[in-house]
Amino acid sequence: MMHVSECIVSAPGKAILHGEHAVVHGKVALAVSLNLRTYLRLKATNTGKVCINLPNIDTFLCWHVSEVEQLMPCSRGKQEDLKHLDPELVKRLREFVGGANGNFDTSNMATLAFLYMYLSLFGSGELPSLTVSVWSELPTGAGLGSSAAYSVCLAAALLCARGAIPAPLKEWEHTARWCQEDLELINSWAFQGEMIIHGNPSGVDNAVGTWGGMLRFLAGRIIPLSRVPLLRILLTNTKVPRSTKVLVARVKDKINKFPTILTSVLDSVDAISCTCERVLLEMTCEPITGEHYNVLEELIDINQHHLNVMGVGHPALDTLCRVTLAKGLHSKLTGAGGGGCGITLLRPETDSSVVQTTIRELKDCDFDCWETSIGGPGVQVHSPLSVKEDILGILNRY
Repeated sequence: MMHVSECIVSAPGKAILHGEHAVVHGKVALAVSLNLRTYLRLKATNTGKVCINLPNIDTFLCWHVSEVEQLMPCSRGKQEDLKHLDPELVKRLREFVGGANGNFDTSNMATLAFLYMYLSLFGSGELPSLTVSVWSELPTGAGLGSSAAYSVCLAAALLCARGAIPAPLKEWEHTARWCQEDLELINSWAFQGEMIIHGNPSGVDNAVGTWGGMLRFLAGRIIPLSRVPLLRILLTNTKVPRSTKVLVARVKDKINKFPTILTSVLDSVDAISCTCERVLLEMTCEPITGEHYNVLEELIDINQHHLNVMGVGHPALDTLCRVTLAKGLHSKLTGAGGGGCGITLLRPETDSSVVQTTIRELKDCDFDCWETSIGGPGVQVHSPLSVKEDILGILNRY
């Protein structure tokens, strides 16, 4: 039984502000929400079909409900353990989705995550007929939490449709958020989606997508920080492909080769994360000054040098830092490094002409670049009036 006939939800991407790579070795990392969002529209239908539309990755699929029903293991009841996947259901779905030669691409994995959550939440009763359409402002495969934002949106919409959480939007509201208990449930189901897609995720990306703002990650513990300032940034995708696994191994090799040197570097990165956290918290409870931004900029510069010392820099990231510094702006890589993405802090007084000139010069380097912000809200439910017109048009097309 469907408890809502239609809902629109969104969730943010994520960036690592400080602590990438050091976090693997027991140091603090700060993850922040990125105000590039994934939007999902769920609509109940009477077609007898379940459909998923993912225009970003050119995926449009429909199945008869009776066809999907046969995938449920006979003995399966309501799923209670949200820390582990149901291996029998995963096996059946992998065979059903059928990646070519056993290789599952982005489309296959997104489909798998959707069907797993749909069957897990509705499989103990009559399966509903529905259509899910998704559009994302986030590039895929760039280390910006696009799969987690998708999983969070899926979890929120399907839980709402199932009646497991309320639809919190009142008639007079344009956007609304769920209570803490409901967010915990959304996050747990989103983590299921991330396990389907990534195998062994840290849980950071889906937690950022759920709660937004800033999270402190240390030794497997994720602590949402209740208040952080909204900071303007440039986000740059160098479009240089990289392997997180290879880069993590490179840092480990360097630590083994120069243990006394790299231990000090990791301790310094830990101190950078803790200092940044303190400054950001100060900015929420006292007047923001230029000195706050001075410290944030210096921390960005120091951390970028440390990341180069660890061996995860790249000439493309050096170009990003050089182009932005010529405009008085400070940048660092975010995520695994070795290419990928970087963030550039913008002060409140940074003139729009400087921003536009910088974006133009970075695009001339064949980079993608957006002006956006970090520290914004996590998963939200929307009225159609609160969704950007172009995105709403895409969601309504399917």
